[in-house]
Amino acid sequence: MEKLLYPLWKVGSLSGDDFRDQLLLQLAPHLTQIQGVHGLRICVVDSAVSAAAGRSIESQAPSPDALLSLWVNFAGAAEHWEPLIDTYVASKTAYLVAEAEPLVSQQAHPSAPGERLYGLCQVVFMSPPDGMDRDEWLSIWKDSHTQVAIDTQSTFGYRQNLVVRRLSQDAPVCFAVVEENFPPEAMASDHAFYATGGDEALLQKHRSAMIESCARFIDFQKIDVIPMSEYLVKPVTSE
Repeated sequence: MEKLLYPLWKVGSLSGDDFRDQLLLQLAPHLTQIQGVHGLRICVVDSAVSAAAGRSIESQAPSPDALLSLWVNFAGAAEHWEPLIDTYVASKTAYLVAEAEPLVSQQAHPSAPGERLYGLCQVVFMSPPDGMDRDEWLSIWKDSHTQVAIDTQSTFGYRQNLVVRRLSQDAPVCFAVVEENFPPEAMASDHAFYATGGDEALLQKHRSAMIESCARFIDFQKIDVIPMSEYLVKPVTSE
């Protein structure tokens, strides 16, 4: 099974909520009926995450309005689903990724298929500094930073998507896409984001530890951070 990530851009006249409804109510039912599609998740910038706008970072404008995750038998069969996606978007790009899930969001805050998941999903597109050895980058990210992120933030869901291949020529160069779930209070509160319980000294400690760890392997000039709402439309199955 392969996982595909589709950053999506809405038609300019649509609101984020209207785009969300189109994706969930019109596109998703078609996608889930396609043979060989085993799972579908939609993350989208809608009004439910407006309070988190201050957490956005945009290095490659314009940032995507949604991120569609699709689990399929074979990425080479994209002609069966990409024309459907094209019907509802102004543009899209595509990545083939290898997914790891250090924290499974559904274990902490389960949701029914198609329901909005509790809180906020922070979607991050990132790359290493120029010239950094790939094995060194992977080792720092996977073997060291993962635990720092878990220990210093209030995340209850954490998915790491290593980009294996860009599937569209216009897709920006990107080495990884991270999806992190936070409680709703973290949209506007740094104390809630960094799990400090209101302790100012602990906030400074957690924030500094996180920034210092990220600086080891992320090029801050090539990072996009997008607060989104998450909808797990079809949990992955092997059927």
